[in-house]
Amino acid sequence: MSGSGAISGKLTVLDTSGLIAYVQREQGEDDVRQRPLDWRLIRRLFGEARAHRRHMLWLLVVVLVRTVQLPLMAWALGHVISGPIASHNYTLALWGVGLYLALALFTDVTFVFRSRLALQFGEAVVHDLRNVIFGHLHAQPMAFFGRFRLGRIISRMLTDVDVVRTGVQDVLFVAVVQIGQMAITAALMLYYDWMLFLVVLGLVPVLWMVNRRFHVRMSAATRALQESWSRTTGTLVESINGMRLTQANVRAQRNAEQFAKLVDQHARNNLRIEAANAGYLPFLEFNNQFFLAVILLLGGWRAMESGDPGRITAIINFFFMARMFFEPIQALGNQYSGALTAMAGAERIFRLLDTQPEWRDAPGAVALPPLAGRVEFRGIGFGYDPRKPVLHDVTFVAEPGQTVALVGHTGCGKSTIINLIAKFYLPTTGELCIDGHEIRAVTGDSLHRQMGIVLQVNFLFSGTVMDNIRVGRPGASDDEVRAAARQLDILDLLDALPKGLASEVGENGANVSLGQRQLICFARAMLADPRILILDEATSSVDALTELRLQQALAALLSGRTSFVVAHRLSTIRHADQVLVLDHGRIIERGTHLELLAQGGQYAELYREFGRGGDD
Repeated sequence: MSGSGAISGKLTVLDTSGLIAYVQREQGEDDVRQRPLDWRLIRRLFGEARAHRRHMLWLLVVVLVRTVQLPLMAWALGHVISGPIASHNYTLALWGVGLYLALALFTDVTFVFRSRLALQFGEAVVHDLRNVIFGHLHAQPMAFFGRFRLGRIISRMLTDVDVVRTGVQDVLFVAVVQIGQMAITAALMLYYDWMLFLVVLGLVPVLWMVNRRFHVRMSAATRALQESWSRTTGTLVESINGMRLTQANVRAQRNAEQFAKLVDQHARNNLRIEAANAGYLPFLEFNNQFFLAVILLLGGWRAMESGDPGRITAIINFFFMARMFFEPIQALGNQYSGALTAMAGAERIFRLLDTQPEWRDAPGAVALPPLAGRVEFRGIGFGYDPRKPVLHDVTFVAEPGQTVALVGHTGCGKSTIINLIAKFYLPTTGELCIDGHEIRAVTGDSLHRQMGIVLQVNFLFSGTVMDNIRVGRPGASDDEVRAAARQLDILDLLDALPKGLASEVGENGANVSLGQRQLICFARAMLADPRILILDEATSSVDALTELRLQQALAALLSGRTSFVVAHRLSTIRHADQVLVLDHGRIIERGTHLELLAQGGQYAELYREFGRGGDD
């Protein structure tokens, strides 16, 4: 497997120039809207927790126990007051208080276990979900990363997953406790005074209408809040990655203004939610107290009218139950807000997970055997947008061990040919064969393990120079890494770094120069020993003196390998076995360097303009 710049295992890291493009069209993520609480979405979300079903069942058992405990405490308190205390029985009163304290302690212990189990369950679900998203992203072809902005992907992985965690570990189970508490207290209220209970039921439609209006407002506001946060995150990521371009083009002020607008929009969305909560929750609390006052008034009037001491006892117990009945309503309102946020996050995550790759390895795809390296294009046509072809009827053969140079002006199709050889994209028409195997019929992994790519701008992992060189061969020893650099005659340049090969490269190679980054990637390709090698403007960041030192080493690197070389410095490809000159996606000239110069065509013109290095 080659580690050059891009390839490892399952294409773990590709050239990030496409991933971190500064201007990419927005994905139309808001076209489809789910209902505020979509039960299919909820079932799917908890379906992701199948591996933790036993944990969830234990949590549900603890939740059900707590559901019974809370009304039981109110029932016990009412009976202690209306029984022993009302009858002045001090002994029973003390026993009642003792039992109440024991029940309260048991309830608190249950709450501790519920909280701990909920946290463990939420973390387990989030752990699995992030791994699923990560694997899904790496199963996508390169076209996917041209549509999705990096900031949006990060937002899905971090922000959206975190709000789903809250929904999974808190919202459902807290709601079960609250609803169960209301159901049990409702049954006890019905037992104590069915007429007063009918009054309570008559107040329910009022609460339902208030909640309905609030929930509709909150559903839209929550989605708007998360979408504005996604845009803000995306802009921040692009601004940081494009800092050099920003400063070079004096765009800091303009970028700051654009970012300020996004932050302002996010703040307004946040204030909309807070304003809705600020009006809703106090109103809900007042309603609860108002309903309790109504119950107290009606119940007190009935008790006084009846003159029955038992009626007073029933009213006391009913009143305690009524408080337990109305108390969860505000908590359920808060949980509903959390549920809306979690559903919005889950909706966006599953929309990402439901984004199917434009293509994947065919079901019957076979693994490539050790390659000789013959690459054949047969009438290949391709377009990133099918309506706008980039390549037209491209046909050529690269025999094992040959070096093929791709030449032409920017946009002529050179990088597209390389993308097709690497199976980053599939041809629209025609056939592309590797050692006689049509590329659609072989697995991408088996191809990439025998392929190396060194690009103009390569990706370096955070870590040491040594770590980055051995990406393609993680098991390589330090001596093998040094031997690969020595073969390229660049070991002294790498040893000249502050700590030699143990030097930290920083995030994306921030601590090394562009030229040093290229040298590291050359050593990476040498160590990986690929059968097919692609050099895409690979020496453009290397100074002329270093490039001269690399020429002999590159000859050794290219020897015995099928190589595809793209370079604007035409003097660097004069020893290629064949040169393909492209124009607007078509091969217009082919031959060796000397043959094309003798023809006096476009290659000769390009060479006179760009390639003459003083040595023909």
